[in-house]
Amino acid sequence: MPFTEAKVKTMHVRNYPEQSETAYFFGTCLMDAVYPDAGMAAIKLLKSKGVKVVFPPDQSCCGQPAYNSGFTREARAVARKQIHVFSKPYPIIVPSGSCAGMMKHHYPALFAGTPNEAAARRFSERVYEWSEYLATVLAVELEDRGDPLTITWHSSCHALREMNVIRYSKALIRQLKNVTLVELERETECCGFGGTFAIKQPAISAAMVKDKVADIRRTGATTLVAGDCGCLMNITGAMEHGGVAIAGKHLAEFLWERTNGQ
Repeated sequence: MPFTEAKVKTMHVRNYPEQSETAYFFGTCLMDAVYPDAGMAAIKLLKSKGVKVVFPPDQSCCGQPAYNSGFTREARAVARKQIHVFSKPYPIIVPSGSCAGMMKHHYPALFAGTPNEAAARRFSERVYEWSEYLATVLAVELEDRGDPLTITWHSSCHALREMNVIRYSKALIRQLKNVTLVELERETECCGFGGTFAIKQPAISAAMVKDKVADIRRTGATTLVAGDCGCLMNITGAMEHGGVAIAGKHLAEFLWERTNGQ
């Protein structure tokens, strides 16, 4: 269901709670399968700020691939499981604007008019994108212990538009005194991944990521930082295939390494 302009405005209004002693961590499929070091870094940073992190072993996909492909019944079954697994009243920290957007904004719509609607809304109210939680609830202050470095940043579509959390990711990066952030000229454009879109429309996806890589190269940066594993996998894969020697890092892994002198 498309969001109206009025709906989008209300999506971005949020009152942040006091810091919770305990928080859930939702690992995401791609982080678990492709970028496990980024997941561990995200957890370690939360722990370093005094958060007791709970990682439910029975968690699974957020259901977005099925939902976006029109398989509502299957998506609802997956979502129902997450609501059950993350049942205690802890914040749910998600290191992906894409998964966070699905869980926060689409779960209530997915269960609208069903007996699970109230539970879905209570669940969605506890969902926070990882950098959002660090910058607002935890109000973290980072000390850069790395060498001077020039980076650029890719904003994922869901983090940018649906969760509206890019300002928090960049605010964390800008705390790093030895890091120069060079903005992309076409930052708001999709990288072409889009989950199942890259599979269903490979030619269009390839053209989009080609444009994204060209934009990255224009910055002169040696490292690309992103907050979503799907985008990161898509862009770094294209760069490797094209012989572009620019490293790719998830924001969590990047911040952990910079603040620990790695």
